[in-house]
Amino acid sequence: MRPGARRIGRSGGLIRRTRVATMFVASLTLAPVMDIAATPAAVIQPTVQQPRAFGYLLGDVLTQRILLPAGDNDVGSVAPPSIGRTSAWLERRLARFETDAEGRRWMAIDYQVINVSPTLTRIALPALTLTLASGATLQVAEWPLSIGPMTPADPFNAGDLQGMRPDRRAPLVPTAPLRRSASLALGLLLLTLLSWACWWLWRNWRESARLPFARAWRLMRRLDGPNVDTSADAWLCLHRALNETAGHVVHQGSLPSLFARAPYLQPLRAQLEQFYQQSTERFFTPEPAVPPYPLQVLCRELYRAEQRHQR
Repeated sequence: MRPGARRIGRSGGLIRRTRVATMFVASLTLAPVMDIAATPAAVIQPTVQQPRAFGYLLGDVLTQRILLPAGDNDVGSVAPPSIGRTSAWLERRLARFETDAEGRRWMAIDYQVINVSPTLTRIALPALTLTLASGATLQVAEWPLSIGPMTPADPFNAGDLQGMRPDRRAPLVPTAPLRRSASLALGLLLLTLLSWACWWLWRNWRESARLPFARAWRLMRRLDGPNVDTSADAWLCLHRALNETAGHVVHQGSLPSLFARAPYLQPLRAQLEQFYQQSTERFFTPEPAVPPYPLQVLCRELYRAEQRHQR
């Protein structure tokens, strides 16, 4: 073999070995990048503080706590689960964040029991998938637990353990203060009525002793009978009352002076004119033939007019 051909063969082998070495180094350099690109987002099984698995009744609230990884434990770094009913038995409330004594951050999720079965029933807290800001996910498995009925289907029926309890009696209201208040009010009412009655009797007695028509009406009631309207004493009694009211003897021609002294008698002008006309016929006619006159009615009307005037 010629010397030139031997040198060319050595150079070609060197080139091939250099290419192989370069490809090997490049494969070692690119391997981690390819592995990272091919690896999906990490799924983390977090530390979870589960509630006890038994002894729950209608309305109870149980709390599940999930430890957040360091670096992703800010409030905004974890999307909380939705609120509302998660099943026929549970309702999820708004999640909250808590910090323990070691400075670790926990997500606390409350569930409330909103329904129960007539018998002891197995249910489960739902599984959760929480997404972190770093792209990793926290996978929380479901947690089985049991809820009891509101009351057993067959009550014990012993002592006070009955299926139905009697209605609780309302507490008795103390009535002694009410009775005292009622007695005081009744006493004041009776005192008021008695005072009004005494005042009314005293007023009538005073008026009957002071007012002319009041005295005439009192005497007229004493003479009450079938012949009171024709009694001479009744006619004279009413004449005296009219004379006293006018301050002088009144006859048919002097009625205007009576009305000037006692204008409250003006509405009874026609009755008074008829009274004096019949009185003249009764006392100054030898054989009077006058029709009956309602003397007692007139006396009562004069008395009422006098009362209204005094008020």
